[in-house]
Amino acid sequence: MTTTPANEQSPSPSGTTLYERPVLPLLDSVLFPQMLAPLFVSDERAINAVEQAVAEDRLVLAVAVRGPVDELTLGIDDLYPVGVEATVQRVRRLPDGTLSVVLEGRQRMQIVSVVTEHPALRVLATPLETPPLDEDAALMVEALSRTILTTFEKIVRLSRNLPDDAYLSALNSAEPGELADIIAALLPISVEDRQRILALADIQQRLRQLEILLAKELDLLELENRIHSQVQQEVDRSQRELFLREQLRAIQRELGQEDPSRREIMLLRERAAAAGLPAHAMARFEEELARLELISPMSPEHGMLRTYLDWLISLPWSNASPENRDLRAAAAVLERNHYGLRKVKDRILEYIAVRQLAGPSRRAPILCFVGPPGVGKTSLGQSIAEALGRRFVRLSLGGVHDEAEIRGHRRTYIGAMPGRILQRMKVAGTINPVFMLDEVDKLGSDFRGDPAAALLEVLDPEQNSTFSDHYLDLPYDLSQTLFITTANVADDIPDPLLDRMELVELPGYTEDEKLHIARRFLIPRQMTDSGLPPATIRFGDATIHTIIRNYTYEAGVRNLEREIGAICRKIARRIAEGRRYPRQITPRALPKLLGPPRFEIGKIDPRDQVGVAIGMVYTSAGGDIMPVEVVLMDGKGNLLLTGQLGEVMQESAQAALSFARANASRLGIEIRHFDKLDIHVHVPEGATPKDGPSAGVTIATALISALTGRTVRHDIAMTGEITLHGRVLPIGGVKEKVLGAYRAGIRQIILPRRNEHDLVEIPVALRRQLTIHLIERIEQALELVLGPPPPKEPRRAPRVIPRRDED
Repeated sequence: MTTTPANEQSPSPSGTTLYERPVLPLLDSVLFPQMLAPLFVSDERAINAVEQAVAEDRLVLAVAVRGPVDELTLGIDDLYPVGVEATVQRVRRLPDGTLSVVLEGRQRMQIVSVVTEHPALRVLATPLETPPLDEDAALMVEALSRTILTTFEKIVRLSRNLPDDAYLSALNSAEPGELADIIAALLPISVEDRQRILALADIQQRLRQLEILLAKELDLLELENRIHSQVQQEVDRSQRELFLREQLRAIQRELGQEDPSRREIMLLRERAAAAGLPAHAMARFEEELARLELISPMSPEHGMLRTYLDWLISLPWSNASPENRDLRAAAAVLERNHYGLRKVKDRILEYIAVRQLAGPSRRAPILCFVGPPGVGKTSLGQSIAEALGRRFVRLSLGGVHDEAEIRGHRRTYIGAMPGRILQRMKVAGTINPVFMLDEVDKLGSDFRGDPAAALLEVLDPEQNSTFSDHYLDLPYDLSQTLFITTANVADDIPDPLLDRMELVELPGYTEDEKLHIARRFLIPRQMTDSGLPPATIRFGDATIHTIIRNYTYEAGVRNLEREIGAICRKIARRIAEGRRYPRQITPRALPKLLGPPRFEIGKIDPRDQVGVAIGMVYTSAGGDIMPVEVVLMDGKGNLLLTGQLGEVMQESAQAALSFARANASRLGIEIRHFDKLDIHVHVPEGATPKDGPSAGVTIATALISALTGRTVRHDIAMTGEITLHGRVLPIGGVKEKVLGAYRAGIRQIILPRRNEHDLVEIPVALRRQLTIHLIERIEQALELVLGPPPPKEPRRAPRVIPRRDED
């Protein structure tokens, strides 16, 4: 290889001048032009480089090293490409062979190629020329220089590491480039940031980069100064407490007493080891426990940390109840505790069968029991837990408006606690309980958040394995929990929440089912609660039927149990007073025990009337009948709707009127009546809001009856949506409506033809007692319920209720 002497220049192919220089690697430092740097050189090749420079022209290329490397294997790839040509001002050899060297930087140079690596690393390098500045760039450089000086002055004032004359050194710099180099050399920044400044030949870019570094350093110093002030105040206040506490510990040690805080830490560690925390929870426990050891017991944060650790190790992380996978035993438990409810029992047995075949890793479904009050939704959840052999916990969601009730508060709040989900999981003590969320349709929302949105993660089998509570701030596994929700009406459940649940409908009970439930469950339970031996009194079937018909009017059996309990308490009082009491409760004794009957078998008028039709309705309390009344008055053809009717029901009345007007001649209605009469449609019990399209057939029947003068049969109930062309469309809640009509004493029912498939849900025994008419058009209903037209009398006006004029 042919080399160029150190004191000669070698032109490169691109026209730049190359200089051959020995390389002095710099560990953890960067040399800038015009700067002095004392160094200690111990590496053999670095010592050779210094000696060659002293022997030649005392010039050496000082280059920073990229990160920690072995000096023996140091190569060109371990060096930054830009360094500083420096003059060796002084060299002194120390007794251990190390050289003490003082360098003075001259100019920036960029390494082009390697000349040789032994005995010293020598390279060809070219100077980095500073590009000239135009007028705009010069103004920008001046502005940046002033900004940098102002910021640097603040840093010097706040920093404890910079000397007081550092700002004067920067202020006396002759040029902006020199200013940037001086500040970069003085600033406590990383080697990478210093090298980034050194590698920028353009002064404007160099100043911009320096301004960014200065801004970061100033922010850090201000934050550090603020923290230091706060810590100093806390230390001054806590110093006395710490001193006294140390004295107390010393006294306790002298007396042979154990430190209470140490004992508390040991107990927490033992509980955590027994709790079976997963890895991520144990890591958080150790982290918070280490903080607890350093905090004074008198500090408020000590109590907060202790409460958090208690919750962390009290929750069931891995403890699971052994499951009962015996299908016959589970079926026997469900059959023993509940009468009927075949659909629900089949679903639970299917779940147990799937767990038996697929294993415990199978995710639990989210079931939603929908039905009127008193049908046994909550008690069914307890029976499911018993059948599965799991713990049972219940959470009522009625009236919950705050999202924090579900997810908890963050620990930054005073008195923060986990949400109710984790609170109930702690009560359960196992990771796989049966968790019942009652009244999910009663959730509300306000400015504190939407609890239904917070429940989305809880009730999603794909997400609840990593449920996050704000207080715990750790993922908690809820995938093994069997969630069961209850609601009275599915329409009130938010759609996203409803989509995550499997609906299981629990309709109201028939009279025969109530009889069996009273015999098997209600009477024995109430006799036990009243302290009566089993054979003290007896209820006949006729007595129970009378209580059901005359003293209760409900879809469930809650009021029936109350009435039976009232009888048992009255008998218990007579026994306690030593008086005679009836051994057999007969229907004739009920008025003395329960008072006069509160309900009649039929709530309807026992006469056929003009303008009154019986409809059917489905409410949160179950099915019921709903009479619709229509009267005509002298007027101008107005339609008046009362009874708190919703928009959909009002539209059904408008559709019924339009159908009657369009088919007036065929229906036997005089056209002139519409212009001279006002029509008033009223649905009794006006304090109760009503809505839905299923009253269309009932309104149309009552309206046509009033316009034609034909009576409507009082023993037929009807339901169905009507169109403008007289077609009858299907509706929902067929079983509940039929049961409600049956309870009211009606035995003939009109349903839309397209609801025929819903009749399979009605018990066979009940269906045999009913006559169900399936219709497709309103004319079919009119033929079934309307009586013959009234006889025509000469000069007899239509049946009208005259309207009184106002005074």
